[in-house]
Amino acid sequence: MNSEVFYVLFAVLFIVAVGVFIFVMVELRATSKALRDFIKTTDSSLKPTVEELQQVIKTMKNVTDNVADVSEDIKVLSGSMKSVGENVKHVSDLVESATSSTVIEVSSLRAGIRAAKEVLLKKLGSGKT
Repeated sequence: MNSEVFYVLFAVLFIVAVGVFIFVMVELRATSKALRDFIKTTDSSLKPTVEELQQVIKTMKNVTDNVADVSEDIKVLSGSMKSVGENVKHVSDLVESATSSTVIEVSSLRAGIRAAKEVLLKKLGSGKT
């Protein structure tokens, strides 16, 4: 009798274990399907986001390239402004040099005319008397 109870108990436990195993397998299958659906939904929602991020990255690259081009243009403009400033200074120096030499020449000519006038007046004045 002991062995019959043992076999019956074993059979009941085996049936319960099979029932639990089937229940777990059904739940695993449902969980697997839910996980596949979640991954599919996440993938379909992430694709546009990833594409948009790629577009943003391309746009940012274009912006940084444009900033680099503009800064290069500003650098060239700054160099040109420096060159123009140096040329203006050079022209100013030339004009100052020409003006000062002209002023000296005019002053010398004026002094020479004045001296000649005085000499002429002296000669004419001494010839009258």
